[in-house]
Amino acid sequence: MKETPVVVLAVISVKKGKEAEAETLMRELIPPTRAEAACINYNLHRLCGDGSVFMFHETWASRAKLDQHLATPHLTGFLSRVEPLLTQPAEVKVWEKID
Repeated sequence: MKETPVVVLAVISVKKGKEAEAETLMRELIPPTRAEAACINYNLHRLCGDGSVFMFHETWASRAKLDQHLATPHLTGFLSRVEPLLTQPAEVKVWEKID
């Protein structure tokens, strides 16, 4: 069976005053994630006009490969460190291309 790439949009809302600390943690996550063989793209964005809202735009080779990424030490470590800085849990949606 052919693997189908998936796209992830993860929106992260940070407490006011914690933006710089959270951004540093997010930037640290980028190199090891981009080094994963199944990572097609992994980009961090900030919401225009609101520096406390960030978004990761990611593309993975398949849902199974994304699930492997979710279990990596660099991601699980990131999640435990960033959680106290968030206003709410990250909003993560996984998308599949239909056309």
